[in-house]
Amino acid sequence: MSLSPAERYRALRRDIDAAARAVHRLPEEITLIAVSKTFPPEAIQGFYDAGVRDFGENYVQEWAEKQQRLPEDIVWHMIGDVQSNKTRQVAEHAAWVHTVSRAKIAERLAAQRPADLPPLNVCIEINISGEAQKHGIAPSDAAELAQRITDLPPLRLRGIMCVPSAAEESIVRAQMQAAQALYRDLQAQGFALDALSMGMSGDWRLALEYGTTHLRIGSALFGHRDYAIALP
Repeated sequence: MSLSPAERYRALRRDIDAAARAVHRLPEEITLIAVSKTFPPEAIQGFYDAGVRDFGENYVQEWAEKQQRLPEDIVWHMIGDVQSNKTRQVAEHAAWVHTVSRAKIAERLAAQRPADLPPLNVCIEINISGEAQKHGIAPSDAAELAQRITDLPPLRLRGIMCVPSAAEESIVRAQMQAAQALYRDLQAQGFALDALSMGMSGDWRLALEYGTTHLRIGSALFGHRDYAIALP
């Protein structure tokens, strides 16, 4: 018998809370973002009804269509690459953007953020693995971009985001440790960071050991993702 969304959410949240305590973290420090890309509004509604409020989307057009059919108090996190021609939708409707890696995108988001909304929460995407196929900037470029974002009042720099390699545990640990070190270094430079967005369905337990504050969980909640299915 398959579990309901509420049962899946409660079970995962219990596991996260227990794992956080095991590494001397406070469960309330950990935000669970339900990554809902490719899943229809009905699936998202099921987890919303179970108490989830933070949802992550990767594709702006897909998210825009779903957002119109879902409750207004959902906290939307854009966790996919944002192209220049898609910044307005993000600026006007997202609460968080985890994937800023260019000053041009930050400037467009700032210019398009409505004045009646609070500042848009921003994380800088770091290519912590150095893989050519991944988005993000080199750790050495983070401080310069952090300053550019800080100078844009419609944005609020919150932290950094990364996607470690799908590799053996020792490599993942090394990359997560490097991300944590960069996060702390930026704080030491005076940036008021409080968000380390790191950890997905396959590696969230490790991420808790290295200071993550935001877990981006998809398949562990929603199940298998079929990219061939078109949304209604």
